[in-house]
Amino acid sequence: MVRESMTSRERWQAVLQHRLPDRLPMDYWATDEAHARLKRHLGIADDATLYHRLHIDRPFSVSPEYVGPPVSPDRDVFGITYRDIDYGGGVYREAVSHPLARFSSVAEIEASYAWPDPDWWRYDDLPAQIVGHEEEPLRGGGSEPFLTYKNLRGQEQAFMDLILNPEIVHYCLDKLFALAYENTLRIYETLPGQILLSYVAEDMGSQESLLFSPSQIRTFLLPRMQRMMDLAHEAGAYVFFHSDGAVRPILADMVAAGIDILNPIQWRCRGMERPGLKRDFGDKIVLHGGVDNQYTLAFGTVDDVRQEVLDNIRILGDDGGYVLAPCHNIQAVSPPENIVAMYETGYLHGWL
Repeated sequence: MVRESMTSRERWQAVLQHRLPDRLPMDYWATDEAHARLKRHLGIADDATLYHRLHIDRPFSVSPEYVGPPVSPDRDVFGITYRDIDYGGGVYREAVSHPLARFSSVAEIEASYAWPDPDWWRYDDLPAQIVGHEEEPLRGGGSEPFLTYKNLRGQEQAFMDLILNPEIVHYCLDKLFALAYENTLRIYETLPGQILLSYVAEDMGSQESLLFSPSQIRTFLLPRMQRMMDLAHEAGAYVFFHSDGAVRPILADMVAAGIDILNPIQWRCRGMERPGLKRDFGDKIVLHGGVDNQYTLAFGTVDDVRQEVLDNIRILGDDGGYVLAPCHNIQAVSPPENIVAMYETGYLHGWL
């Protein structure tokens, strides 16, 4: 086996700069249940040992410390209440109250609701957070405001608002993006030149099509997302764009706006076939993910997983520009043997 000649950070940097790394970088996303099950399977107690054992180049995330008004454990800074929902194979935290649901105008929101202030967070401890992680890709800042907007208004109302109450959408997204922008700016200022990745995300796709019309994306989301992307690029960071589902119809717009990485490559969704994505966008952006989480990892055999990893390396990794990872959080239903097979195959066959 060829010896590694790059750190995880250097490996990511090479791919992001469209250079060939020593080997294919590999990332890791998993639910708490799947993560704990994998560590038990391997007899590993701590995360660092797990990542080393499977040759995972997982980014290290930094975040400021909250020092604002006290918030109860079941609420967030926006006043949204959450409850753990058990789906049988795991637990997800879901919003169960929507603080802005009762309002029908911007004036009502302004009169009755207080938005979080960036000063509710402190940033001076960020340098201490990264001690010992200097050789890892650092991730910090970014935005995903429509997700928060859905929880503030309720999901059904949030999508109805795009047509019935556009002024409320614009007002709230301005507030949410402004908070994300200031938070991200302060992270960059505290760690100048050290943040490699910022997630500028919104879930735009379903299994079959977009959740929004292209016009709605271009009206409500894209201009605000581009401002976040411009901020990242000015700070020397790369834009990691996450959107589940069938987002092919809007990808050209996202690339033009400035995304550097597309995640998670759910190639079983309509229009997300791997050869077409690589052909049309592989010279412009990095492709991240691609190991199917709905069938292959969850219900396929070890041989199925190995073959899919080989296919991804051949298609998505042709001439570089690919980070191997699951196409979303690995779920508890996925056998640990399949997860191990994904990373062992990626490491064995990912030398470039």
